Amino acid sequence: MDILEKNIDYKEIGFKSGLEIHQQLDTNKLFCNCPSLLRQDLPSFEIKRKLHSVAGQEGELDSAVIYESSKDKEFIYQAYDTTCLVELDEMPPYEINKEALEIVIQISLLLNCRILPISQIMRKTVIDGSNTSGFQRTVLIGDNGWIITKSGRVGIKSICLEEDSARIIDKKENVSVFRLDRLGIPLIEIVTEPDLVNPEHVKEVALYIGGLLRSFKIKRGIGSIRQDVNISIKHSERVEIKGFQDPNMMVETINQEIKRQLSLVQRGEFVKSEVRNALPDGSTEFLRPMPGSARMYPETDLPLLKISKEMINHAKNNMPKTREEIEKELKNSGLNQELIKLVLNEDKLEDFKFLLKYTKDNNLAAKVLLIYPKEIASHKKKDESEIDSILTLDVLSSILESFESKKISQGQIKKVLEKISEGESIENALNFEKEDISNLEEKIFNLIKEKPGLSENAYMGILMKELKSNISPKDILSTIRKFLNN
Repeated sequence: MDILEKNIDYKEIGFKSGLEIHQQLDTNKLFCNCPSLLRQDLPSFEIKRKLHSVAGQEGELDSAVIYESSKDKEFIYQAYDTTCLVELDEMPPYEINKEALEIVIQISLLLNCRILPISQIMRKTVIDGSNTSGFQRTVLIGDNGWIITKSGRVGIKSICLEEDSARIIDKKENVSVFRLDRLGIPLIEIVTEPDLVNPEHVKEVALYIGGLLRSFKIKRGIGSIRQDVNISIKHSERVEIKGFQDPNMMVETINQEIKRQLSLVQRGEFVKSEVRNALPDGSTEFLRPMPGSARMYPETDLPLLKISKEMINHAKNNMPKTREEIEKELKNSGLNQELIKLVLNEDKLEDFKFLLKYTKDNNLAAKVLLIYPKEIASHKKKDESEIDSILTLDVLSSILESFESKKISQGQIKKVLEKISEGESIENALNFEKEDISNLEEKIFNLIKEKPGLSENAYMGILMKELKSNISPKDILSTIRKFLNN
């Protein structure tokens, strides 16, 4: 039977894999003081460039650089009032961002890496247009680390701090358009050793490292984290697959790549070392030749990076709490597991803590922040972002204050938020018309007649559910007591 028709025996085929994880940090840019802000408005101006290949420190041209240079493309860069001369490559870079550096030192320590006391900032030749200078600055911070997984120990080969590229806006045959708002955002690059034994192991490590990164000051959302997978089998060269935004696609894509390589090996064809792009259906396509060390050369405009023991100790003493520690604290505070997951996965911890100033009920604060707005958006068929822009933290805190001062009941909170989302003022939304008192009295009389002998709290609970809490709890309770006393 053809091996392609069997279940894959990863050990038998000599499967080897490693990960490269790139995560944006939420600080100012790496070599200037410009904000790391992605803009949606129209650019202020444009510049045009052509980029040329440059030999690396070994005096050779890299194959990937030669490939890009052969296209002879023109590049248009869109810029803003937040774009500086460093980003335009019209002046030397500033010294490295100290906040970003400390974050990467802290992550390196958590991944058991050795911190390099002296490191040379390097230029990595990139002439696909994604950098105005024709190179990307990168510096090695830590190496020789490790983590423990279900399938064994995985080595951390290196951790680098580098600048992100410009983002592509339009690509044509001879011209590519880039936007400079992303250029220079600090990136941490974490590279594992090829210790991953199967696709599920790759996914496990990607999720583990991704979870660890969330404890730090990083950017969130699509494009803020990018994962590349390196794969080889017996009789093949290493192939790098780029384009993973979602770890859930890793297993399918890796298996398809293994079958592609096996098919080539069975036909006696050579599996080239190359970079391939991951496609939505799990297949891959050729992107460019595999780059090598020939594209690296020292940065001449910056001094050697020195990391002292004092800097390492400061990083250790200011280490943020891990996700596990935060989860434990939230659980001990009484927050249920579902809400804990929502608060952390949606990066709402600080907003949640803010609302706790206005209520003692942790679960209610989380529901007001995360559950009710989603339900309202779904019911009204609106985008969640539109509802969130109306139900701001100031609005939510005012509603919780009204609940704590007993102006409204807990059951009325969602109704108030619905009214505000429809354009009513907070004051108007908090005014509930009381049901006719005789109507209320009739319901209470009938309830006591049908179910005699219950406590006032039991009657209260039944009525609040039946009336959907649209009547003041104080009015309901006083009417119940009146009938019971009689």
